[in-house]
Amino acid sequence: MDAALTQRLDTLWRMEAPALIARLARMLGGDVGRAEELVQDTWLAALERWPVQGVPDNPGAWLMTTARNRAIDVLRQHQRVAGQHAQWGSELAPQPLPLPDDSDALGDDIGDDLLRLIFVACHPVLGADARVALTLRLLGGLTTDEIARAFLQPEPTIAQRIVRAKRTLATKQVPFEVPRQAALPERLASVLEVVYLVFNEGYAASSGDDWMRPALCEEALRLGRILQQRLPAWPQVHGLLALMELQASRSRARVDAEGNPILLPEQDRTRWDHLQVARGQAALQRALELGGEDDPYVLQAAIADCHARARRLEDTDWTRMAALYARLGQVNPSPVVELNRAVAVSRAQGAAAAWPLV
Repeated sequence: MDAALTQRLDTLWRMEAPALIARLARMLGGDVGRAEELVQDTWLAALERWPVQGVPDNPGAWLMTTARNRAIDVLRQHQRVAGQHAQWGSELAPQPLPLPDDSDALGDDIGDDLLRLIFVACHPVLGADARVALTLRLLGGLTTDEIARAFLQPEPTIAQRIVRAKRTLATKQVPFEVPRQAALPERLASVLEVVYLVFNEGYAASSGDDWMRPALCEEALRLGRILQQRLPAWPQVHGLLALMELQASRSRARVDAEGNPILLPEQDRTRWDHLQVARGQAALQRALELGGEDDPYVLQAAIADCHARARRLEDTDWTRMAALYARLGQVNPSPVVELNRAVAVSRAQGAAAAWPLV
């Protein structure tokens, strides 16, 4: 394949794989591991066919149809085995999964399945590292090697982490569903934690030579936008997206030509992405309208907005920022929050006022 086709297919895979896995996982009763295998088989078939016969006009529909047919074959085989066990009177007969009816068609809203997949990949039965790796694999379309390189870990380590995560989901029989209302706040907190962990690893890498890893930031933003679309009534969802948009808007100004970090006070604010600032401010406004003013993500987004509104460092509303840090320290206390509050108070009122806070 030539370079242009390779790049096109790589992009197509990243775009289509999550939706394919999500749809097949629902068809297969929540078996995300089997769903991923069938999607990968479908993709291999496409890679064999398309370079020779050409990419179809609607490659996403071709992939979905082919993957869905493979899943139906698996379900039919499962039903045959279950029927044979029943005929023989076996008490160990597997429960047959139903075949999808005509309503389970390509026109269904795939967004609901994606939301289910997000909640499964971020389920609290998994550790934080496993949730991050599985989310990037299933919802980001990243290969194991790409995830390993992003986090500077050996590929076998990441591979085993993903395998164990899928095994745990199967063993614990985690349902392929969005949690019910009573459980949703706690489960949503787990999802948002994973998304922000991915973003932070891209925004300020915890290891390695690179100060930033933009691909991880973009993936976190994509997941945040999906959550905003599917869960529009939750202020913390809008708050996290606002925070990520506002922070990511500074990306171009955060490194010099050699890749060295430039801290916020020294950044050229004309290089900030003002369209992204506007998106972040819109998400923040929606979070506030929904009553999320005391949510930690919303408070952090409001602090980031103070920076975004200042054309120069000296134009920053330090008084408002100090008040926001004070409230953040009440709802989510940490030494970092208190230190930042002290800096804001010092800027607003002078060093003497900040000393008691240090």
